[in-house]
Amino acid sequence: MTALAPLASPTLALPAIVAAADPHAQRHFLEFFAATIRNPHTRRAYARGVGDFLDWCAARGVTALAQIQPLHVAAWIEELGRTVSVPTVKQRLAAVRHLFDWLVRCQVVPQNPAVSVRGPAYSQRRGKTPVLDPHEARALLDHIDTSTCIGLRDRALIALMVYSFARVGAALAMRVEDVFVQNRRLWVRLHEKGGKRHEMPCHHNLDEYLHAYIDGCGLAEDRKGPLFRTVARGTGRLSRTPLPQANAYQMVRRRADAAGIGTRIGNHSFRATGITAYLKNGGTLERAATMANHASTRTTQLYDRRSDQVTLDEVERVMI
Repeated sequence: MTALAPLASPTLALPAIVAAADPHAQRHFLEFFAATIRNPHTRRAYARGVGDFLDWCAARGVTALAQIQPLHVAAWIEELGRTVSVPTVKQRLAAVRHLFDWLVRCQVVPQNPAVSVRGPAYSQRRGKTPVLDPHEARALLDHIDTSTCIGLRDRALIALMVYSFARVGAALAMRVEDVFVQNRRLWVRLHEKGGKRHEMPCHHNLDEYLHAYIDGCGLAEDRKGPLFRTVARGTGRLSRTPLPQANAYQMVRRRADAAGIGTRIGNHSFRATGITAYLKNGGTLERAATMANHASTRTTQLYDRRSDQVTLDEVERVMI
């Protein structure tokens, strides 16, 4: 166990069943998270799901990984479905299934107890992310005080997510050099999930906001530095530390409250807002999928909220 300490972290703390196993099993358990999962968000979610399952098993007298049977997985899934959403249940089942696939390949256990367990059925035609209408989005951008570097940064970040349909993770991973000129237009380079690189020309408003931010805050010479940065404590000036996603969320909520927007928006709301505005103005679903870097238009449809306006119009017909 001591030899594994450098690999462990609070997220990957060994559950009791794994801690009681031999070093071979412990090492391969940690390798599953450290070597096979590159996305940090997926790693945290899978570690949470696997830890929950193994703790559940330990509380019911299971003392070794090889003792876990399909019945245990099925009972856990049944119980889990009473307290969390269906997508969460499916994600946690996937975490357990992938872990045991890995442990079977590494000859830690003889079989995968989760492979035969079916998750709950789930079909989603409309996303749950709150969106803004174009007037609200415009009011939010216009309400930001851009007399400071913080204001210039916040406006540029929100505009980037709206106009380029960027995920907040891809936006915050950008370097200054990822804003570049090509064909006499400003472009942005986004590093999306799965190592995909996605380049997009800038809308004229985004062009203006990015220029104002980079030039106004003196970032142009620091090409390798992060594009969106934290504020150095006590100085009011930008540091060289990338802005964390949690800080971006707090900023969005603060800016929305200051602009008088009641919708409980988050970082992802701007992606859905931009896609919906694009489609309302005659854009095609296929082009929207390309711009959003979606592998399928079915994913893009989850961000299309044009039907919300139709539903609202119909509701108003109930004239009582």
